Amino acid sequence: MLKDLKISRPGLWFPTIWIYLVPFTLEDRFWEQIPFWIGFVFVTFPLNYLVYGLNDCNDISADRINDRKGNFLFGAQASQDHLDNVPKKIAIITLPFMVYFIMVGGWKMLVILIIMVLVNIVYNYPPFRIKERPPFEILIQAGYVGTVLLSIYLNDLKMIPWQTFLYLTLFAFQAHIAGELMDIEPDKIAGKKTTATLIGRKYTKYLMIGFLVIETYLLYFWFEDLLLSGMLGVFALWMLIDVCFVFKDKPYSLSQMKLFGLGMNASAIVTMIWVLYSGKLLVPIVM
Repeated sequence: MLKDLKISRPGLWFPTIWIYLVPFTLEDRFWEQIPFWIGFVFVTFPLNYLVYGLNDCNDISADRINDRKGNFLFGAQASQDHLDNVPKKIAIITLPFMVYFIMVGGWKMLVILIIMVLVNIVYNYPPFRIKERPPFEILIQAGYVGTVLLSIYLNDLKMIPWQTFLYLTLFAFQAHIAGELMDIEPDKIAGKKTTATLIGRKYTKYLMIGFLVIETYLLYFWFEDLLLSGMLGVFALWMLIDVCFVFKDKPYSLSQMKLFGLGMNASAIVTMIWVLYSGKLLVPIVM
């Protein structure tokens, strides 16, 4: 069971939790509602076990030589025998949640869940295997936005503005690129094609900076969110210093990657609290 927990990458649960919480405000008193907690549990272990479990089943060669794997922060280094049983375990764990969600959310929830599963199949399995078709492996990360729709229909919330959907999509792109940056060497050795292995570390960092700058602009000028835009702006500035003066084209060490992962989780906790408190992502000033 501990290996399955590692496969779900607890250190990377923050994107699904973060996106799930975006439609709420403290005025909703969501913590008093049973559907909220069932959905919250789902977007931790079960959903991430589905996402990363299917990923690991089709990424064994790259994971086996990836030094940052084998822990609760970045994922497991599971054997073929263990991974052969993962799809069955995913079905057993996620099916009760999906039945409940459909009972509560109706046909709209059914459509959302089907799309979420199909996105993961298209991403990982032939003949599509989008994960090795740059730059589509980045673009398909928009599927993470399905989590916010699940949250809305499960908890009977107002639909969020399209501007928020755009920001969340860019957030998903940026988070994925960060992972590719850390996996360039093992992915190259395993013969895995990604945007990062094709354009190299420096240009991948510039791509990530570009997304960070756009996100900072949207948060500041579209949502007037000084805290979130400020944090992303500082991160973009650090990445620019990183690529121009500090690490440049050098890979990060394992300890540096772990420190980065812990920092991302700390900032996620702070920003989750802020998003719930301020509600700014639900009220854009640019229509």
